[in-house]
Amino acid sequence: MPKRVDHEERRRLIAAAVRRIAADRGLEAVSLGEVAAAAGISKGLVQHYFPTKDAMLRHATATLRDHVEDRVTTDLRDTVVALLPLDDASRDQALVANAFLMRALKDDEIAERFRTGHAQLCAAVAAMVAAAQADGTLSAGLDPAREADLLLAVVAGLGDAVLLGHRSPQEAIALVDHHLSRLEA
Repeated sequence: MPKRVDHEERRRLIAAAVRRIAADRGLEAVSLGEVAAAAGISKGLVQHYFPTKDAMLRHATATLRDHVEDRVTTDLRDTVVALLPLDDASRDQALVANAFLMRALKDDEIAERFRTGHAQLCAAVAAMVAAAQADGTLSAGLDPAREADLLLAVVAGLGDAVLLGHRSPQEAIALVDHHLSRLEA
């Protein structure tokens, strides 16, 4: 009886290898051979699923959103803090996202994925701001969409500061808390 192959699992395996390489050495190090070695499969199998490096990278960007969605909760503070690179796993995710961000500047498909993902994240955070306004936690006079944009900009800047060692994770969390306290009712 022929072996059943889970093609989606193979694609996930390859995408995970791309992300590991990108986190460790950047997208410049991503090659057919490196991905095959990291995934523990043959170059031919990688090429079977992704005939070009661009196709492989584009698929890997589609998996980035899953990692962000896993960190989003219904609580505003918890979500904002979860977006910071505070541990090894979230640090790797931030490094991968930054590597792909540079690629997005020259690849319209990847750029569109970033735009779509950012819009979805903004909408989710805006909904959390509105919910916090409704329960009286945050000031009623705030524009939820604008505050979501500002919160995500704060997190992006603090995330880069943590990655570069300009801020400790504790300092970044304290600054998020300070910013949120300014929005309270």
